[in-house]
Formats: sequence, structure tokens, C-alpha cells
Amino acid sequence: MANIRSAAKAARKGKRREAINTARKSRVRTSVRKVEEAIASGDAKAAMEALKAAQPEIIRGANKKIMHKRAAARKVSRLTQRVKALSKS
Repeated sequence: MANIRSAAKAARKGKRREAINTARKSRVRTSVRKVEEAIASGDAKAAMEALKAAQPEIIRGANKKIMHKRAAARKVSRLTQRVKALSKS
């Protein structure tokens, strides 16, 4: 445990942030998984709905520094591409 008051406070804040960040990461992963499951099932309508729900979650994750903004853009782009290919076929 930290001896200095400010260091102890920083440790407490770190724990709180860790819990929040873990929840955010989980939310992003869950939304991406839902899109991938819809794509795997071959349901274009469900995949499009899941993508519409996942896109803001992914972008929010990038804005909150959960993931890099380019990684988020790449993930959204690739998921969109797969959903679009599914709806064409």
C-alpha cells in the first residue's frame, strides 16, 4: 500500500478506472460477437441490425481510449464489408 496520501488516492482511482474500462471492453467485444454470429448464421437483416448497434460501441471505445482509433475504424470497416457481402448474396 502506498504511504503517501496522493499515491493512495491515485491507486483507488486506478482501480475504479480499471473496472470501468473492463466493462467497456466487454461491451465492445459482445457487440462485435453479435455481428459475427449474425454473419455466420447468414441472416443479413440481423447482421445489419447488430452492426448498427455495434458501430457506436466500437467508436465510443476508441474515443474512451479502450482501443486505438484506427483499429476501431478498421474493425467497423471490415464488419461493414462482410455484412454488405452477405446482403448481396
